[in-house]
Amino acid sequence: MLRGSSPASIRAGIVLVKLSLCLCNALFTTLSVLLEQRDKSVNSLTPPAYRRLGFQPLQQLHAPGSFCAVSVLVSFPAEPGWLAAPTMKLLKAAVIFALAPTLTPAFDPLSASIVAGGAVMAWHLLSSDSWLKCRFQECCKKNVTVNYRALKAQLDDRLFGQHLAKDVVLKAVLGFSNNPSPKKPLMLSLHGWAGTGKNFLSQILAEQVHPAGLRSKFVHLFLATLHFPHHDQVKLYKEQLQNWIRGNVSACPSSVFIFDEMDKMHPGVIDAIKPFLDYYEEVDGVSYRKAIFIFLSNAGGDLINKAALDFWTSGKRREDIQLKDLEPLLSVGVFNNKNSGLWHSSIIDRNLIDYFVPFLPLEQRHVKMCVRAEMTARGYAVDEKIVQAVADEMTYFPKGQKIYSDKGCKTVQAKLDIHEDFVMRDMKDRG
Repeated sequence: MLRGSSPASIRAGIVLVKLSLCLCNALFTTLSVLLEQRDKSVNSLTPPAYRRLGFQPLQQLHAPGSFCAVSVLVSFPAEPGWLAAPTMKLLKAAVIFALAPTLTPAFDPLSASIVAGGAVMAWHLLSSDSWLKCRFQECCKKNVTVNYRALKAQLDDRLFGQHLAKDVVLKAVLGFSNNPSPKKPLMLSLHGWAGTGKNFLSQILAEQVHPAGLRSKFVHLFLATLHFPHHDQVKLYKEQLQNWIRGNVSACPSSVFIFDEMDKMHPGVIDAIKPFLDYYEEVDGVSYRKAIFIFLSNAGGDLINKAALDFWTSGKRREDIQLKDLEPLLSVGVFNNKNSGLWHSSIIDRNLIDYFVPFLPLEQRHVKMCVRAEMTARGYAVDEKIVQAVADEMTYFPKGQKIYSDKGCKTVQAKLDIHEDFVMRDMKDRG
C-alpha cells in the first residue's frame, strides 16, 4: 500500500510504518490518560490528595518492546514538579501528533481512511461505558438496579434473627430501585448492638448495587474513628466530606456511601451531607438522587434490647415486633443522644432519613445459625457438638434468664478458631 517500489522507497516505507506504529501508541496513551482523568475516583479525604490525581510519571512514551525512534525527540530530561504526569503524557503525545502530516504522503486514501476510522472506533469504544471497556474495568451503573430475588436470597441465607431489618430493607431498596426518578437519595440508618448484622447487611446491599461490593470504586466506607478522629477539626472534616462526596457522585451517580461507627462520630460532622440528602434536583450541577447513604450505629441499641425483652416477658413472639414499635423510639432517642453522632442533627430534624432500621438482639438459636454458616463457609461438615460448644462459650443477658447474646455473632469466628483442630481431626477420622 506504500507508493513506490524501489528499495529506497521500501526502506523509507519501513521507517514510516515504524513511525505510524509510534503514532498509534501515542494515540492510545492519550486515550488512556483521558480515561484515567475521567474515571479515577478520589480515595483520600485530605484536600491535597483530592486535588492531585497522583498518576505515575511516564518516562517513555512507547510501551516496552515497541520500537519508536521518535521517542528520543520527546523524552524530556526532567519533568518539572509543577507539571503533572497526565499533562506530560498529553504533551509528549502532542509532539508525536505534530509529526503526523509527514506520514500522510506515505499512505493512499484508502489506508488513511482505515487509520482514521480505526482511531474513531477506538475512541468510541474506550471513552464510553461500552462493553469492551467494561469488560476490562468496572463501570458505573447509571441507574440503581437491584434484583429482588437475589437480595432476598442473600439476606435469608446470611442474615439471622433480623426479620424487621430484612423486611424494611427489601421494601426500601425495591421501591428505590424501581423508581426511575427518585426525589432524593436513599438514606438508611441501621441501629443495634455489635454483632447483630448491621455491617453484614450493608455489605450485602452494596454487592447488589455494585457486584464488587466494598472492593468497588463506587462503594465508599467511612469509619468515624479513622477518618474523623479529632474533635477540633470538625469544620475541616465537613469541608473535606462535601468535596469527597461531590467528586464521587459526579463520577458515578449510583455511588454507595457507608458511615460506620456513627455513635463515635463528632456531633455536627455528618450535617455536612445534609444538602445531598434533601429534596433537591441538583446541588451545584450534580444530582445525588440515585445515590445510597447508609449509617451504622450502636446508638439506640439499649432501646431496642429493652423493647425486645418486654415482648419476651409479655409472652409475645419475637417475630411479632413491628417497625412501628421501634422506629419512633429510635428517631427520638438518637436525636437526643449526645453520643449518637446524630445529636440534634438537621438530617433527623428535616426527616431526611428514610428508615431507622432496628437490629434485634440475637438469641442462642441465632448464634448457632451463625456457627453453622461459618463452618460451612470454611468447608467443614457441620458438627452439632461443636456448634453447641461455641454457643455455650458466648455470654448472654439478662443475667437471670440469659436470653440474648451480648456480642451477637461478633466473636463466633474467633471461638470457632479454638475448635478448629478438633473439627479438622474429626473430618480426617471420617475421611
